[in-house]
Amino acid sequence: MSTSIPASIEVGAQHVHGGKLEADMLPGGTRVYITDVGVDPLDTMVEAARKVTDYGYQAVPHIPARRIESEGALQTRLSRLTREAGVTDLLIIAGEAESQMGPFSQSLDILQTGLIDTLGIRHVGIGGHPEGNIAYGSRDVDEVLRAKIEFGANSDAEFRIVTQFGFDGRKFVQWAQRIAEAGIDAPIHLGVAGPAKVTTLIKYAAMCGVGNSLNFFKKRTGAIAQLATKHSPEDVVSPIEQAWRDGIGNIAQMHVFPFGGLKASSDWLAQRGSFVFNNEPLAALA
Repeated sequence: MSTSIPASIEVGAQHVHGGKLEADMLPGGTRVYITDVGVDPLDTMVEAARKVTDYGYQAVPHIPARRIESEGALQTRLSRLTREAGVTDLLIIAGEAESQMGPFSQSLDILQTGLIDTLGIRHVGIGGHPEGNIAYGSRDVDEVLRAKIEFGANSDAEFRIVTQFGFDGRKFVQWAQRIAEAGIDAPIHLGVAGPAKVTTLIKYAAMCGVGNSLNFFKKRTGAIAQLATKHSPEDVVSPIEQAWRDGIGNIAQMHVFPFGGLKASSDWLAQRGSFVFNNEPLAALA
């Protein structure tokens, strides 16, 4: 067994179509998540997923509940992704939208349609929020997560928890441990930012609402001279990787946000040996 925690990576559909993701950039079977922030039409998303699959990777499209206009639109989207792009793995999230565009307000609403099992989806990622989520309002974040995992226990698909990125690896480990101790039993994939300029990471952190991590990060990189430097993810990954080795908190992988570019992140992951898990059959992946 490798001593390096395994990893997945996230891309935009335009990165796929623009050639920034290449067939030999990652080992076969790597989970490649395809973001959906409401700017790409369905044809673009399906074609991106098909290319990712053709490259030999495991395409994981985002399904943003609040952006889906109707149950019919959901069925069309999922049917095309499975039929035309060979998708068997999804990340189902509430999705950030200015207003709810259809009948789905949260990812559990998507799950309760039954389409996941009907269409033969084998793996499902759901969002985890170590720093909370203001979109939940007064709802208990842990109980929302528990409800989704309990639903997954009766599904044919294997469920996992995938988190937003952060800069305080120790806090993320503590969250994962607390979730496991609360009886929410699912593999956890903790989000980390790949190598990037400090100023780039501050920008994305502000956009994505990871406030606590952003404050922590700014304290560590407060000197003006440091703002022009490139951030190494190792300080964030180190406690996560150690917890993974020690079997703490159901931590199974890290999920990389390549804000500094796909090439920089893929080179970093290859150098540290975090792709060895892809030698396993896809069905065995946590």
